[in-house]
Amino acid sequence: MAELTPKQVVAELDKYIIGQQAAKRAVAIALRNRYRRSLLSEEEQAEVTPKNILMVGPTGVGKTEIARRLAKLVDAPFLKVEATKFTEVGYVGRDVESIVKDLVEVSIRMVKKARQQTVAAQAKAMAEEKLLDILQHGKPKKAPTGNPLQMIFGAPALPAAESETEEQKRTRLSRREELAAQLESGALEEQRIEIEVEDSGGIGIEIAGMSSEINMGEMFSGILPPKKKTRRVSVREAWRILEAEAAEELVDMDEVTETAVYRAEQFGIIFLDEIDKVAGKEAGHGPDISREGVQRDILPLVEGSTVNTKYGPVKTDYMLFIAAGAFHVSRVEDLLPELQGRFPIRVQLDPLGKEEFEKILTQPENALLKQYTALLAADGVRLSFSDDAISAIAEYADRCNHLQENLGARRLHTILEGVLEDISFNAGNVDPPVELSIDADYVRQHTADDWQAESMEKYIL
Repeated sequence: MAELTPKQVVAELDKYIIGQQAAKRAVAIALRNRYRRSLLSEEEQAEVTPKNILMVGPTGVGKTEIARRLAKLVDAPFLKVEATKFTEVGYVGRDVESIVKDLVEVSIRMVKKARQQTVAAQAKAMAEEKLLDILQHGKPKKAPTGNPLQMIFGAPALPAAESETEEQKRTRLSRREELAAQLESGALEEQRIEIEVEDSGGIGIEIAGMSSEINMGEMFSGILPPKKKTRRVSVREAWRILEAEAAEELVDMDEVTETAVYRAEQFGIIFLDEIDKVAGKEAGHGPDISREGVQRDILPLVEGSTVNTKYGPVKTDYMLFIAAGAFHVSRVEDLLPELQGRFPIRVQLDPLGKEEFEKILTQPENALLKQYTALLAADGVRLSFSDDAISAIAEYADRCNHLQENLGARRLHTILEGVLEDISFNAGNVDPPVELSIDADYVRQHTADDWQAESMEKYIL
């Protein structure tokens, strides 16, 4: 984050999102302010809160993508939720506090994955030792069984094994070295062996009004010893399973949880989509009765509050909230004044036209035409698009958005699927590879019926 200036953030976002410079500048400044805040004294940090952002614009113009790419850029915990999923307290449905709980879960997964990567070499070595034991003895060593209370509080010591002779030891070590060499070369990958894995199954109980179910196995995991089960798998699969188990053992989950909660509190980004769907005055009855109630419940989170989770209390004071909505039917002014005040930065995203569609098709790192070309190349079809074909697709998308609902860039997915339907259906293990060039005539032929139907819509009452 220290190396990313606002200009550099915008430059990175430009690689994936076309246009919308005002929104990019707003999120880039908000991101940089987080770094600036981290350089202040603790007293000053407590006074500086994030300036939340409200994005207003039609669907498919890049609102969600800007927030998602921003979080990925700095590896920050990110959660996207739709405001319409939540209901006012007192109604059956998800409560808004589950937003913070879900963000903490995301943060824990991120930190845990990072910690596992740091111990990957050690975990691989531990898994290899376990594999060699299994390969050498033919089956996994059985865990001691007996009275559960003995297993918890300590079982009597087992008699010591008889000492082996020097010749037996040399034979065993020689055999182990031979197996290690075969394992390293991949000669044993398809061999089937038996391994013992932890049985993670449990009885899940779902309680109405709660955002998640309670797993009975997890509740008693700290009291009873873990239950084991035997699986017969290939050596390749066994290595993967044993390596994952070893990484789990090496990672300190208390440290992971502490770090994850801190990262969620200080660097978490929550994207509230469809915020316009909970705007508007109360009807007093019917399915929309809790609209304003949802806003009232969201308000404490955005203002800054403490949410109790199973990992302890989590503060939302310094989380960055980015809300977005089309506001076709309702207006921003229909939101509660208190909620409007918690989103001081308001940016208007521009609708997309033919010129933007042409850029979206070709320029971004994950451009649509690059995706379809790579997909069909896997089946031996080398696809190319002429400039007039790209122009025809963009023009058709722009026209559809004007005559029908404005879906923004999402319209391009529908059009490309229709244009490439025959090619995608007939492609499959083509040998030798074939080269196909898509031109404007091909695009018009495969959208001719749609062109005519849509051109007549304006005459139909």
